[in-house]
This record gives sequence, C-alpha cells and structure tokens, in this order.
Amino acid sequence: MSAVPHEHATGYAVSPAGSPSSLLTVADRLVGNLVEAAAALLVAAEIVVLFAGVLSRYVFHSPIVWSDELASILFLWLAMLGSVVAFRKAEHMRMTALVAKSGARLQPFFEMLALAASLAFLMLTIGPALSFAEDEIAITTPALEISNAWRAAALPIGIGLMLFSGLIRALQSPHRIAVALAVVIVAAVGLGFWAAGGMLPKLGHYNLLLFFVGLVGALVFSGVPIAFAFGLATFGYIALATKLPVMVVIGRMDEGMSHLILLAVPLFVFLGLLIEMTGMARAMVGFLASLLGHVRGGLSYVLVGAMYLVSGISGSKAADMAAVAPVLFPEMKARGAKEGDLVALLSATGAQTETIPPSIVLITIGSVTGVSISALFTGGLLPGLVLGLTLCSLVWWRYRDEDLSGVARPSSKTIVKALVIAFPALLLPFVIRAAVVEGVATATEVSTIGIVYAVLAGVLIYRQFPLKRLYPMLVATAGLSGAILLIIGAATGMAWALTQSGFSATLAAALKGLPGGAPVFLIVSAVAFIILGSVLEGIPAIVLFGPLMFPIARQVGVHEVHYAMVVILAMGIGLFAPPFGVGYYAACAISRIHPDAGIKPIGGYIVALIVGLAVVIAIPWISIGFL
Repeated sequence: MSAVPHEHATGYAVSPAGSPSSLLTVADRLVGNLVEAAAALLVAAEIVVLFAGVLSRYVFHSPIVWSDELASILFLWLAMLGSVVAFRKAEHMRMTALVAKSGARLQPFFEMLALAASLAFLMLTIGPALSFAEDEIAITTPALEISNAWRAAALPIGIGLMLFSGLIRALQSPHRIAVALAVVIVAAVGLGFWAAGGMLPKLGHYNLLLFFVGLVGALVFSGVPIAFAFGLATFGYIALATKLPVMVVIGRMDEGMSHLILLAVPLFVFLGLLIEMTGMARAMVGFLASLLGHVRGGLSYVLVGAMYLVSGISGSKAADMAAVAPVLFPEMKARGAKEGDLVALLSATGAQTETIPPSIVLITIGSVTGVSISALFTGGLLPGLVLGLTLCSLVWWRYRDEDLSGVARPSSKTIVKALVIAFPALLLPFVIRAAVVEGVATATEVSTIGIVYAVLAGVLIYRQFPLKRLYPMLVATAGLSGAILLIIGAATGMAWALTQSGFSATLAAALKGLPGGAPVFLIVSAVAFIILGSVLEGIPAIVLFGPLMFPIARQVGVHEVHYAMVVILAMGIGLFAPPFGVGYYAACAISRIHPDAGIKPIGGYIVALIVGLAVVIAIPWISIGFL
C-alpha cells in the first residue's frame, strides 16, 4: 500500500495510522466533535433560559433576575463556538463568484489563500484577546456576581480553536505548493504593510481607501471569508495608521456580538429548521396550492405567497427556500416550467421577503441603529407585500398562455381540508408578531414561544418530530449563527474605525449637500445598498453602514423605519442578483439548478423588484402607515 496521502472527502489528506498526520486528523476530529456538542448544548440552554424567563415574568409574575445575564454569558460562547463549527466546515460567508470562475487549477490556490489570510487574522488577535479576557477578571457581573472573565474567555478560546483547526487543515492539505505560495503571499503583504508603518499615519484619510477599500476588496474578491477580511483590514488600520491599542479591535468585536437582541438570530434559525422538520411549512404550501394551483401561473403565485408566510416564521432566507422549493418545484416542472425561471423566481422572492418579520436583518438593524424592533416588525409587512405584487404582475404576464387543460380544480371540500391541516401552521406567524407588538415578549424571547409552539404542533398535531434530527439541527444552528455573529462583530469594529477616522462626518456632509433633499438621498442610498448587498452580503452591509447612514437619514427628514425598509429591500435585491449576489447561488444550490440557467430570466424579476422598491421609496406610508 502506498504511503502517499490521498485526499479525503472532507478536504484533508488521509495518512497511514500512527503517522503524525493521522494523529493530527484524529485530534482535530475529536476537538471538532466536542465543540459541536458544546455549541448544540448552548443553543438548547439559551432556549430553556429565555423561555423560563418568559414564563416566570408573564405567567408566575416572579421574574428571574439573572436570566438575561446568564443568557448574555452563554451567548458569547455560542457565537465563538459556532464560529469554530462554521470555520471547520468552511461555512463562513464569502464571495466565491470570481473564485469559481478561476478554473480547477487555480481554485486550490485561492482556497489556501483564504485559509492563510484567515489564519493571519487569528494569529494577530489571539494575544489581544487573551489580554482582553485578563482585564475582565476584575469586573464582577451584577446579578450572578461572578467574574466577567467567564464570559470574555470565549473570545481567546474560540480564536484559539479556529487557529488550531486551520493549521491542521493547512498541514493536511494535499496541495502543498498552493499552501506554500499562499503563505508566502500573505506574509509578504503583511511585511510590506509593516515596513510602511512609519509612513501610513501621514497619509491621513487615504488610509481608509488603502485598508477599507483596497485591502478589503482584494480579500473579499479573493474568496477570503468576509468576517476575516473585515477583521484584517481593521486590525491593520488600528495597528499601523493610528496610535490606538490593537486590543480595541477585540473590544469592538465583543461589543458587536454581545447585544442580547442578537440572541434572536440562532433561535429563529432553529425555528426555521423546526417548521420544516415538523411538516408545518409543507402544510402551509399545500393550502396555498389548493387555492391557486389551478390558475395560470398559480404555483408561481403560491411560491411568492409561501415565501411571504414562511419568512415570517424562520427569519432565515436559506431556511425559507429549503422549506418551500422541494415542495413546489417538482409539480411546477411537471407543468412545463423551465428550471431557470424557477430558480430566478425563488431568488426574487428571497429578496422580496427581507422585510417580513421576524427577519434576522430587521433584528440586526434594530440592534446596530437603536430603531425599535417592534416598529420594524410592524413596518416590514406592507413593503414585502408591495414587492410581492410586482412579482405577481410579471408572473401573470409570463404565464398568461399556460396550458392547464390537464390540471383539475380542487373541490371546496379539498380546500377546506387543506385549510384545517394548515391552520395551526398559519397561526404561528401571527402568534409571533402579536407577542412582540403587544409587548408580551421581546423580539429575542418571542422566538422561544415560536419554538415551543412548533414542538407542540409537531408532536401533537402533525405527528412528525424525528428526535434523531434534533442534534444535527442544533449544530447547524450554531454554525450558521456563529458565521453571522462573527461578521457582525468584525463589521462593528470596522464601522467604529471608520467613525473614529472622521469618515462618518465627511460622508454626512456630502450626503446632506445632495440636491433634491430626502427623495434623492433615498435613491442614492438604494443604489448604494444594492451594490453593497451584492458584494458584502446583507448583514455585513447593514452593520457596517447602518450606524453611519441612519443619523444622516434623520437629519434630512427621512423616518428611520421608512429608511430601514428602503435599505433592507435594496440590500436584498443586491444579495439575490447575479453575478455577485450570494443569495442567488444559495437558491441554485437548494433547488439543485445550475446558476447559468437562471441568469436570463432573473433580469425581469429584478426589474419588478426595483419597480416595487421605487413605489416603497415614493410612498412612505407603506412603511410607517401602521406605526
């Protein structure tokens, strides 16, 4: 048997048992399994702690004073261990459109370059993270009265575990030349910046172009995960172009990931997986199909409506699409729909439903800008409906000649039966929204109400609750949440650096000086966020520019909820528009349709979305009429 390592399905090289390489693989797998188990346990613990807080406050009228503090401590650990899970599985968000077109020979190099850049960030930050945790030892938490170092230790431990996993991946890679070349390039760029360190402070605001446009752009387009690209640029700017201590990067990351409102992110992600597992999503889609499936373009209308309803439950676009597409696409294909049109419409509905509560983007924007989550939840319903109507108008035009001679119209009895089956599922979005709007629970806590409701519905009504799927769902929730939260942390640090540099003041002055006042400001913002959404994805764009743009919106007289709807919809259009929009490729992956098939038909849907966005911009009442 040959002793030469061969590539395993995971991307690691597999070596003979007993070799150093084999021992590293075993060690990494053991650590990975322990991290996944801990992360899954943390997701479950957060659900229990928050739901216990809701019960104690609203049912027993005896609040648990330490529940929020414990939830906050566990949350940072969940964010960091979830980041480790995502890092090991290569699931951190990144832009791969250009890398995918580089060819089979160059792709291993870009993969190793992304890994080397990520490892550089982790090596640079693990020391400051340890110092940050040590400084927190002296601080005592008010309710539990324990050292805050128990919470802050999550940062160096999470960074250290990612560093450990990344080094093993590099050592185990069969692409030795690619690894060496990537390490040399990253080291050379780092040494070049360090050598120029004495000159950089003299460049003033040009450093912003160098680090936050040039360096971030090069890293993102090279396929480096967005969180690490932001982190490297911020660390380099702070270390080389300012006199601030580098520990401030860790402090800002901690601040960005520690908003308790963001705890809704993992809980709504888990809820989205739960409604798919229990059959609730299938029941809702089935009811809509019984209503509209017999009309021309009917299943396309069902797709638009189902995404609107499901989005109100899961808050996760990937979960939405995964719940709806497998149910509808086989029948739509049987009726003659082209694959490209299916994936194009699925992507367009993903952009359309970004404002439907309890959207993770709404929660994020409320967290970073201070806008009322309840107001955002109320204001998000109609804008999504407007874009849905523009999409339906195009569906009507495209399918006006569809042949439905072989499709039978369901009887009233069939429709009523489908309604009875779907009613518990249809009720869930209204339960969630009512609980927030009426003040029964916060946007964070209401997710636990939805989870308990979905569990009871799955067990007692739909009789579909396979326990063996719970652990993988908890791990998947931790991984996706860690990827999202690390981006928020890194983007918070980058936004802080931009603010400290004076860029925000310059930007405010430039935008306030635009002719035309509020309408022109809204149009410029929409165009900017379409571009940002396609390049940076949704949440990084919101976290990075939300704190800068919202104060300007207030100064030019734009209502903050109206502005939130405009930028979220614009960002969603960019996120789901090819060639750069990551959401489009997620839709292709979920529907198992090649991206090239949807490029042409999605153009019309993008135009329909832009028309809907223009209507939302022109009529503020759509966003704020029910506040």
